[in-house]
Amino acid sequence: MTLPRADNADICLLLEGTFPYVSGGVSSWVNQIIRGFPEYRFACCFVGSRPQDYGEMKYTLPDNVVHLEVHYLHQPGGQAEQGALPGDRAAFDKVDRFHRMVSSGRVSDGRNRLFAELVDQLGDGQALCEEAFLHSRASWDLIADHYRRNSRDPSFVDYFWTVRTMHAPIWVLKRIADNLIPARVYHTISTGYAGFLGAMLKHQTGRPLLLSEHGIYTKERRIDLFQSEWITDNRSMLEKNNTEMAYFREKWIRFFQELGRECYQASDRIVALYEQNRLRQVEDGAPPARTENIPNGINLAAMREVRARRGDDIPPVACLIGRVVPIKDVKTFLRAMRTLANLMPEAQGWIAGPEDEDPEYAAECRALIHSLQLDDHVRFLGFQKIADLLPKVGVIVLSSISEALPLVLLEGFAAGVPAVSTDVGSCRQLIEGLDDDDRALGRAGEVVGIANPEALGRAVADLLRDPERWHAAQQAGIRRVEAYYTQERMFASYRNLYESLLNQEETP
Repeated sequence: MTLPRADNADICLLLEGTFPYVSGGVSSWVNQIIRGFPEYRFACCFVGSRPQDYGEMKYTLPDNVVHLEVHYLHQPGGQAEQGALPGDRAAFDKVDRFHRMVSSGRVSDGRNRLFAELVDQLGDGQALCEEAFLHSRASWDLIADHYRRNSRDPSFVDYFWTVRTMHAPIWVLKRIADNLIPARVYHTISTGYAGFLGAMLKHQTGRPLLLSEHGIYTKERRIDLFQSEWITDNRSMLEKNNTEMAYFREKWIRFFQELGRECYQASDRIVALYEQNRLRQVEDGAPPARTENIPNGINLAAMREVRARRGDDIPPVACLIGRVVPIKDVKTFLRAMRTLANLMPEAQGWIAGPEDEDPEYAAECRALIHSLQLDDHVRFLGFQKIADLLPKVGVIVLSSISEALPLVLLEGFAAGVPAVSTDVGSCRQLIEGLDDDDRALGRAGEVVGIANPEALGRAVADLLRDPERWHAAQQAGIRRVEAYYTQERMFASYRNLYESLLNQEETP
């Protein structure tokens, strides 16, 4: 497929592992935003891990996407090995000074200026270019000195290669920044690598940078790293303390925290979906005056049409809509289905979402269905169109261990489907209400604790078996979405942001 190309754009979206190659969640929001602003020409810069981790595009590109480029951070090959270089000692001394500032946890103008100086020296042929990092004596000495000063227990070989792997994407990002088409505003949809790319672009071009953070990137990476099997814990059985994370997990988490901090410092405006996440951004280094909340919004007109297709009966169907991945804790949903099936033998559990992101986890879920004797009660549907699916569902279930402000709950409410969710992200706010006026609208379902399948299953059964309670929850969800979570409100907020940043860029 030929990707669209342009010489410039109004807004360049920086997208890490999302639209247009991953469906649902943040990708749906990106698609919604692009289509909501047809007056702007968008460029999309997709940054992924490896080509084999993504298939074909999951979305048809809107007409106003005039440019798309795709980059991978961990491709095999790359720099050929070569003899040692002396390296620029003064430049690597600046790197050391910057690391000491990072370790202090303090943000200052001096640190921000030093970061800008270092970014300038990362390019090909510069003092901190990739060849200097990989092959210079100055780089080796700096890594060895950091190992002596800071390392607790891993071998130097493990430490050395971890540092190399951790930092290698920075030069990929630098090359992207050097060659990306100009845009009037850069809009990153996370911190992490995409956010760090945004910080580079802000420094190099001086153009405004907008950050929209759906979940807190560092929190999500922390969960991923706890579950990772590719990070080795070097301690012996006698040395391990199960209450501590492995040394390298801790090092990776600090690395992602620092990527996020640089993005926060570079961003002109920083958007969270709800107040708890905005406060977390401030705690992680975001300047408070630049932060604000803009909740997700949905297309009410489209969802009203979906709601009109519902019958009078309450379908005995509990549906989890999302990717089959550990962060969604599909296994807890399956165990909850065992409780639900015991209480309601006619109940069905549907899992509507792709299984290709983590095939091993998906296989484990299928095996769990068999071991729980749920073969007649649970179905994997794969990706489904919401409009076709929701009229057949009685309760939407979220069993996740981490969420932000999930669109699937809002869409479900507008389509007339109550929800049962774990107490993550803004789910309690969506189901029970945020303030007195919101809570007065009623409860749109139930909230239970994380990884409590029996409570989850019983809460679903309580809704499905009580028509009066179910209909009250249905009406509460409809009222809440119509009052607080419309697409029009969200677009109006982003229109104000885009216009102010575009005007800022045009000011001499």
